[in-house]
Amino acid sequence: MSKAIQEMFDRISGRYDMLDHVLSARRDLAWRRKAVDMLPKRRQKILDLCGGTGDFLNAAHDAGLATSLSRVADFSFGMMSSLPAKGLPSGIQADALNMPFKDASFDTVLCGFGMRNLDDLAMGVDEVARVLKPGGVFLTLEFFRPSTLAARAFYGLVAPVALPLVAKAFGSNRDAYEYLVRSTRGFVPVQAYVELLERKGFRDVRPRSFDLGICYAVVATK
Repeated sequence: MSKAIQEMFDRISGRYDMLDHVLSARRDLAWRRKAVDMLPKRRQKILDLCGGTGDFLNAAHDAGLATSLSRVADFSFGMMSSLPAKGLPSGIQADALNMPFKDASFDTVLCGFGMRNLDDLAMGVDEVARVLKPGGVFLTLEFFRPSTLAARAFYGLVAPVALPLVAKAFGSNRDAYEYLVRSTRGFVPVQAYVELLERKGFRDVRPRSFDLGICYAVVATK
């Protein structure tokens, strides 16, 4: 990830959770819960990659799936500052393209709304595969390039106006939420992401649409 993206997330870290919930009408919490339901029903050593404030790992903990060895890693140290208050261990500052973990370190890697921020998507997928154990699971929750009518309407008409205005009203960085819309519209479609995972050796790749294609979860096995 670029230094500019890191600094942007550091700037909005204090208001990130509140704005995330407000801007999505709390649907982000439901998306994480539904995505976690796609994981194997066993306790797992989980890496929450690009995990920010830890809501994805928290959802796994609430489902009884995460062991005490599970961790959040994020490029932005500021985003992880609230982890202890949520009962999570301190986060690990890490570049998703060059993680400080040994090969085959984790049973599961989660990545919520982080893959579209990577400078090199294919390299990011390779790095996830490296830190996963054989048979491990990679679960992505993401805003992919809109492909359904509802998603195109949301990202083409509603989001470019509403998200920056709400962010500004709450005293947050308007540019960050304009970036959210730009990065989503410029990201790969979900089917292209599925095909990339398959080319990289993942199997049983299954996408699941939430809220008429506004958000997708994609689960894959190494």
